[in-house]
Amino acid sequence: MITDREVLSTLEMLRSEHLDVRTVTLGVSLFDCAHQDPAQFCNRVRSKVARIAGELVKICDEVGLRYGIPVVNKRVAVSPIAVSACFHSPEEMAQVARVLDETAMEIGVDFIGGFSALVEKGMTLGDHALIEAIPEALASTRRVCASVNVASTRAGINMDAVRLMGKTIQRASQLTADADGVACAKLCVFANIPQDIPFMAGAYLGVGEPDTVINVGVSGPGVVRKAIDRARSANPHLDLGRLADIIKRTAFKVTRVGELIGREVAEKLRVPFGVVDLSLAPTPNVGDSVGEIFQSLGLKSIGVPGSTAVLAMLNDAVKKGGVFASSYVGGLSGAFIPVSEDLNIAEAAGRGILTLEKLEAMTSVCSVGLDMVAIPGDTAPETIAAIIADEMAIGVINNKSTAARLIPVPGKRPGEKAFFGGLLGEAIIIPVSPHNGSTEFIRLGGRIPAPVQSFSN
Repeated sequence: MITDREVLSTLEMLRSEHLDVRTVTLGVSLFDCAHQDPAQFCNRVRSKVARIAGELVKICDEVGLRYGIPVVNKRVAVSPIAVSACFHSPEEMAQVARVLDETAMEIGVDFIGGFSALVEKGMTLGDHALIEAIPEALASTRRVCASVNVASTRAGINMDAVRLMGKTIQRASQLTADADGVACAKLCVFANIPQDIPFMAGAYLGVGEPDTVINVGVSGPGVVRKAIDRARSANPHLDLGRLADIIKRTAFKVTRVGELIGREVAEKLRVPFGVVDLSLAPTPNVGDSVGEIFQSLGLKSIGVPGSTAVLAMLNDAVKKGGVFASSYVGGLSGAFIPVSEDLNIAEAAGRGILTLEKLEAMTSVCSVGLDMVAIPGDTAPETIAAIIADEMAIGVINNKSTAARLIPVPGKRPGEKAFFGGLLGEAIIIPVSPHNGSTEFIRLGGRIPAPVQSFSN
């Protein structure tokens, strides 16, 4: 039973604490669209996505209005294009991306994910073609997002793919130099990528998923911060254990809201409901910041000593509350620390409090990784690859999902600002070590073997 107090608490979250459903993402399988003729494949893709997702935006708006809970983003995720379009050349795959972009615009969704490849153990011809197509595909589209999984705890780290992604990111940046390398903001390099992420840029529909499915991403960093502030105001002597319990209870409420909306949308679309992703995903709006939670918990700023411990506590409390609220939890689930998408985190980076090295340390306990990190445009591809390799190692050894979304900003140096617009926000360029000492290591290539903890059978 829901008490009057819980109803009033949820209403207050909606009124003044930025509670929303951050994304409803409709997964659409494209495996039955496969065809050796690229024109036929594109026609099948356009037809299926439009048919299944054509009512998504309308239904999300109707359900959000009915409950008074806004659905901020409506998105589509498709099967990995490297698999469904494995017959095609890089040029033809770039054309597939443009068709996806046009279809997304026609049905009114914000992003469409799944321009993706899974290459943790090796690369097929389709994988090679897709990765080669990524720079042109992302530079010539607005809504298409790409992801490449280059590592897993079971397989190790494909260093040939890591090296290739360093070059791919640099090329994508150069093709969008007039927009601060924004193509790279739509590209994630993963270790242990889940099959059911609703958040971009990593969203795709995994090979073990249904033909169609609704996955929901909830958020609520502002709600969590307000709950902590209220509790500490009422009792300044609360310790971290009791504050963790407050975060857990708040995450429970947020998750229940997300599942309510997701199930209603799925029912109206006549597709299965998949998972709720519990991630605290910030925006550039004031009061909707993960970084502010660190201040509410007693730190002067995210990035100072103690930040990794706070993030570990926050991540764990969110997961505990969400898992109790729903039997279908998936995606990444935890706390995101995207530098450009969170005003407080961007300010900490701009003041030099949050460095690349501290960010990397914090990714060992967060949900995603080096997310939306702007770096100097002249950073060598081998250095970019080495940063990715370090991040992949954290995911592989800790048996967790992690990713790198790095944005080399052409023509800009540390301390200057990059502007990406909208949800992607803006960021200060973070310095990278000037010692380019990784080149020989990256050029060795091969595959770093899976760690001993992978032998779990």
